[in-house]
Amino acid sequence: MRRTLLAVLLFLSAVPAFAVNPDEILADPALELRARNLSAQLRCMVCQNQSIDDSNAELARDLRLLVRQRIRDGDSDEQVIDYVVSRYGEFVLLKPRFSAKTYILWATPLILLALGATAMVVYARGRTAKPTGRKLSAEEQAALDRLLGK
Repeated sequence: MRRTLLAVLLFLSAVPAFAVNPDEILADPALELRARNLSAQLRCMVCQNQSIDDSNAELARDLRLLVRQRIRDGDSDEQVIDYVVSRYGEFVLLKPRFSAKTYILWATPLILLALGATAMVVYARGRTAKPTGRKLSAEEQAALDRLLGK
């Protein structure tokens, strides 16, 4: 029983802690929840594969403080995201938006899949449509019939 309890405690101690410092947390739990949700959507520009909520980088801390300040000032979630994107570009979003700028990015896999399927169909039809070789002569046909027992 003790070993199991020890294993569980060791496992839980390895759970990554959020990088949000206690001095950053907003007093209002509802606003803090909004800040956490927004921070989870924004990429740390230093770490690049972490959200600013998970990163310990100084830039991530500055962005967390900026998000909380904008929320305190009364901005909606969309306004906060738009503000950060206007300063850092679309790359700051962990899940990029679907917009006119990203149509090609989002559509390229579908276009390549359609082109590949079309090429396969054309190739397959081309192989079966053409007869190969020449017609057998009368002597060759007779030899074949003899071999087949006709």
